[in-house]
Amino acid sequence: MSRISQCFEKLKADGQTALISYITGGDPEPWVTVPMLHALADAGADILELGIPFSDPMADGPVIQKACERALKNNTSLHDVLDMVSQFREKNKETPIVLMGYANPLEAMGYKDFALKAQQAGVDGVLTVDMPPEESEEFLSIMDEHEIDTIYLVAPTTSAERMAKIASYARGFIYYVSIKGVTGTASIDMTEVTDKLSTLRQNTNLPLGVGFGIRDGASAAMVSEVADAVVVGSVLVRCIEEHTDRLEELPAAVAGLLAEMRHAINARDMQK
Repeated sequence: MSRISQCFEKLKADGQTALISYITGGDPEPWVTVPMLHALADAGADILELGIPFSDPMADGPVIQKACERALKNNTSLHDVLDMVSQFREKNKETPIVLMGYANPLEAMGYKDFALKAQQAGVDGVLTVDMPPEESEEFLSIMDEHEIDTIYLVAPTTSAERMAKIASYARGFIYYVSIKGVTGTASIDMTEVTDKLSTLRQNTNLPLGVGFGIRDGASAAMVSEVADAVVVGSVLVRCIEEHTDRLEELPAAVAGLLAEMRHAINARDMQK
């Protein structure tokens, strides 16, 4: 059983909703990424998403696009991101890590080489935004061979038929995109989210995470009522942007934001 599956099983047994945090590797400086990962885990992140910097992050809004630009100015590569995971694993061998990014860097490294290096580094899952199931047969097989969960996105516009197809490929958990558009933009329509998750649950037993549009403790708690995991990204990355001239303060700053959401989710979980 993967670390991701173990994490969700333990949380379910405890009646808790998972909190998943996202930051971009190498933003704003490579040396501060690992301290931020540790700070986020200590603040209550159950799973860590680490973004692979890419020059054309088409699913991401301006906040994360700028994060990728800052990381790429530091020449942060996929190799560097894998090294960051290895460094994190020196102290934390339990918190699952999911790499999130786009297909080009993985294709450039080669799927087999990537899978081997990711497994050795301690990566637990990979979410490749622009790789639909129809194009991921080889990728999925290689990731399975190296015990790395392949995570897929489901959008508000995804049909029930396509949800079933995506669910048949998914491992670890399924990531539901709560808004139409890019990260960090519109507000969440909870009626639509609830309806879509209900349909999705008819096609899978995997945990369902909800991300895009979660800005604070109130929105995190609201989503936790219907989801198995709350995914927080843009608000953390915006905090990073605001602290680019105060790097020593960054781990505590992102941890403080996440702790507020953890507290709000825990309070709502206790009411269920």
